[in-house]
Amino acid sequence: MFASASASGADWRGAIEAALMELEPKPRGANLGFIYATEALGPNFTDVVARARAETGVEDWVGAVGLGVCGTGAEYFSEFAVALMVIDTPPGGYQLFERAGDVGVPSASPGFGGVPFVVLHVDSSNENLLEDMEIISDVTNGFLVGGLTNNAGPNHQVAGGFTGGGISGVVLAPEVPVITALSQGCAPIGDVHHVDKAAENIIAEIDGRPALEVLKDDIGEVLARDLRRAAGFIHAALPIIGSDTGDYVVRNLIGFDEERGLIAIAAPVETGDPILFVSRDASAARDDLTAMLEKLKSRAGNANNIKGAHYISCIARGPNMFGGENAELGLVREILGDIPLVGMYANGEISNDRLYSYTGVLTLFV
Repeated sequence: MFASASASGADWRGAIEAALMELEPKPRGANLGFIYATEALGPNFTDVVARARAETGVEDWVGAVGLGVCGTGAEYFSEFAVALMVIDTPPGGYQLFERAGDVGVPSASPGFGGVPFVVLHVDSSNENLLEDMEIISDVTNGFLVGGLTNNAGPNHQVAGGFTGGGISGVVLAPEVPVITALSQGCAPIGDVHHVDKAAENIIAEIDGRPALEVLKDDIGEVLARDLRRAAGFIHAALPIIGSDTGDYVVRNLIGFDEERGLIAIAAPVETGDPILFVSRDASAARDDLTAMLEKLKSRAGNANNIKGAHYISCIARGPNMFGGENAELGLVREILGDIPLVGMYANGEISNDRLYSYTGVLTLFV
């Protein structure tokens, strides 16, 4: 049994009650729930989860307070809203875990055969988030997806118990079959270059020329006249070495030195690294999402084989990129149908153990 619901209300009680009403009749046999709430519900997230537990009979929940939440064909942001999905897994088919602060190596070492699938929620204020992700990848030997949360509350993540400031999630056994893919929100605007001189996140030379000069050539004369104007939607991208799909991670441009021809990006760079420049592009993002959805549907056999879906999207997507109310999730619904779906809008997205920006990460239960 896979069933989902999402709703908004005048307050936290109205939101969760409306969602639970949409879930009628209550599914039988479900043993794991995913739940997400908007920031307005952050102070009452524990109450929201408690209500979901009491009404569904599902004891184990995993989820977080997001910058927004999404359900089947629906997106919610600056309102009291909640999205939830309950699923049934085989006995022993999952393990919840949490790692808050410096509690040490997480206990998520379930010993599943094959490759487990791990859904993570990582507090973006956690200075060790990349190290924590690597630890969990090593301990679980799993494939990681998820998103960064950004909430000041101490209990804005749930994985059985409540936590904040760290990392939490669920490890799904290979007996819970999933397929997953990532959709980019930025499009390349030039060729792939190579870094010739860099220190930490400061790039001095690209292709034997001052780095800023190469950037200006790629973005064109108009934007090059005002780099502050360009910084909002022009970004650096670091290609994934060995990727057969041309995959890359996008990082923001955070500074320029006109006199010395330097650029600074929000990631460390080493001499010899490939780099390209990309722009946020609504048309390209829609095309990429459409292509990703069609490929996933094909991998599933057909839409009828899809039991449910989990989606993490960047807060810069949604109406900011696709335009119109529910446009992004509406496209998912248009191609995949009225499947149970739950997810959140995040401050960064995780796929294949890497941290991305401006992307959408969709996982289908099949």
